[in-house]
Amino acid sequence: MTEPKSHLPLTPSNITKAHSLIKSYIHHTPLLTNTTLNTLASTPQSAADLVGTPWEGHSSSGGGGAAAASPRIRFYFKCENFQRIGAFKARGAFHALLRLIEEKGEDEVRRRGVVTHSSGNHAQALALAGKTLNVPAYIVMPSISTPSKIASTQALGAKVIFSGSTEPEREAVKQKVQQETGAIFIPPYDHPDIILGQGTVGLEMEGQYEELKGKAEGKGLDAVFTPIGGGGLNGGVATWFSVPANEGRKKTLVFGAEPSFEGANDCQRGLAAGKRVEAVSTKTIADGLRTPVGHHNWAVISDPSKIAGVYSVTDDQIKKTMKLVLERMKVVVEPSAVVGLAVCLFDEDFRRKVEQEGGEDGWDIGIVFSGGNTTVEAIGALFASN
Repeated sequence: MTEPKSHLPLTPSNITKAHSLIKSYIHHTPLLTNTTLNTLASTPQSAADLVGTPWEGHSSSGGGGAAAASPRIRFYFKCENFQRIGAFKARGAFHALLRLIEEKGEDEVRRRGVVTHSSGNHAQALALAGKTLNVPAYIVMPSISTPSKIASTQALGAKVIFSGSTEPEREAVKQKVQQETGAIFIPPYDHPDIILGQGTVGLEMEGQYEELKGKAEGKGLDAVFTPIGGGGLNGGVATWFSVPANEGRKKTLVFGAEPSFEGANDCQRGLAAGKRVEAVSTKTIADGLRTPVGHHNWAVISDPSKIAGVYSVTDDQIKKTMKLVLERMKVVVEPSAVVGLAVCLFDEDFRRKVEQEGGEDGWDIGIVFSGGNTTVEAIGALFASN
């Protein structure tokens, strides 16, 4: 990666520069709406929906307990599942590699190559960036990685080196590759160049929203949700929305979403404890979010002036939400992509917040669908018991 002395500050202006650098290499993904999902999100949950949740006893009619929240929500879906390699990761990979070339020169970077460790989307993203920019890419992948992701990474021209599944095992293989080749390490998420690249999602989303609503209204998105794994996407989007786009406009609130299964909600837990959680071990179906938040990303996400909150959802809620997207939007997404939408549909605390703060007007909420890298077989297995 670029040397610390060359690190760019995490600012909206540097995200604008990042977008100028990478825009010819990435897709300008669509911002979609869906009336059915708006209606579902704006309908109070029934008593049956809330059984087994912290809000059991609430219902749409109130009854003997509190009435379920009745927010007004309109969604705007930023579809990074349509991005190159099927995920937002292409943005950060291209930005990091282009910045590296700017700093060290094409000849040195192409002579040495780049290396990373990843089991999925970042592996494919760096392989694509390397192929496009004629830079050798070495990808350390756990041997238990999804076969389709291994095949995709290899098809993009990267040299895949297998490792064990633990962090120390992957790191040891990565270091061996560096010793043998001199390859330069590009981390999956924990670096300013990666964060700035991912922040271009927010830049595009805001511009597309203004085009849909009309700048004359002078209104921005009320809130934006992104998934949180390593935190690069959330940190980048929060950086973009850290100040209002126009003077006098209400600031867009940025939220994060995680799975709760087996402690996968490390960011939420870390914020509650006031300290970053350093390790995660979980088999949540949202396999792209099994990573602890990185150091650089934590500095952004733990700043209450940039992140308004982090919520978590169950694997069952993720499955229900993924099913809705597949059936109602006809859009293929992976489980990790829908955690933000799941919060809006199922978390009564968040829904109450929208009801109270949005009032009759409600909230316009941007949802980042982070990726769509799944297979027919994986979807079939996920819903086989339903």
